[in-house]
Amino acid sequence: MSLHKARIKAFEDILDEDLVNIEQLQKLAFNGVPDEKGLRSFVWKILLHYIPLEKSAWESTLQKKRQLYQQLINEIIVSPGGPTDHPLNLSPDSSWSTYFKDNEVLLQIDKDVRRLCPDISFFQSATEFPCSEIVNSNGVKRLHKRVEQSVLKYSTLERRGLGVAKLSNEIRRSESITSGDYTPLNEGCEAHWEVVERMLFLYAKLNPGQGYVQGMNEIIGPIYHTFASDCNVNFRKHAEADCFFCFTNLMAEIRDFFIRTLDETESGINYMMTKLCECVKKNDRAVWDRLEKQELRPQYYSFRWLTLLLSQEFSLPDVERIWDSLFADPQRFNSLIYICCAMILLVRDNILNADFASNVKLLQNFPPMDVSLILNKAVEISSG
Repeated sequence: MSLHKARIKAFEDILDEDLVNIEQLQKLAFNGVPDEKGLRSFVWKILLHYIPLEKSAWESTLQKKRQLYQQLINEIIVSPGGPTDHPLNLSPDSSWSTYFKDNEVLLQIDKDVRRLCPDISFFQSATEFPCSEIVNSNGVKRLHKRVEQSVLKYSTLERRGLGVAKLSNEIRRSESITSGDYTPLNEGCEAHWEVVERMLFLYAKLNPGQGYVQGMNEIIGPIYHTFASDCNVNFRKHAEADCFFCFTNLMAEIRDFFIRTLDETESGINYMMTKLCECVKKNDRAVWDRLEKQELRPQYYSFRWLTLLLSQEFSLPDVERIWDSLFADPQRFNSLIYICCAMILLVRDNILNADFASNVKLLQNFPPMDVSLILNKAVEISSG
């Protein structure tokens, strides 16, 4: 038996147990989860606490969660109930005010998901399982249509009453929608980016204290791609619901990265960047001295690394491999620090021999590299 087949069997043996041994699963997944047989998709569902460790509870848990998700779609998107008061009602509790605020959020989501992972065609392609209540409806159910129509109506209102300056801005926004990187498919079809748009809008509606923040699209993208590419047709069919809850669970862990008022707390992004600096200083004083002398602050490069879990620095397959290790580590944010530190140390010669501008460019556009080298270096650092 080949090593690869032996690893697949090891995963299958763990998942066949009545009670999954989470420590064994984490240890195995840390070294990478095979794509075959939908293993990565299923293992991520466990590591992200979506399904329980008890095998007997898997089916009922998935059924309840998927039914709940369908209910959320029906209540928030399909039949939300239109605004009932006057459109010019200035009250913050006005249903029209809520509608317009939702559309502002939706406009940003729409813009972001249309450019998701442009180096692959997946998100532009049609899903096998479009949401029938939405794509077969005669009403404005597809969210991108709601944004386009609201912008047009708002522009008309501006021209009638409030001048042309803001109108021009709205027209430009409308043009940016219709000329986006990804265009909508014909009626009856739905692209994967539209599915991602719907999940992010639901998340924003259900989490009003945080809402949607740019970058969340980069977090949800790899999860959805993994689930929607599952070889099991039943799991592909429910990729949207499963992804939504896994994303929600992951955001519960990293939401503080996206909240500016928490930047200085132990769960905030500035604290994470400080830990990364300390890790570099401990493991390679020469590199740390060089960055300090050049006043090359971690905010210039690692803010994006840490906030987006490296999803912008590597190709999608490499991101998914890195996330195997990240999700498998009970102290996954320590792993994130070690991986980022490994990235810096693996380009130490470049850093030591380049000026400030070159080093900023290097770290903001990390060079292509075998991720196994980075992950092995991260393990070495964590053991030091």
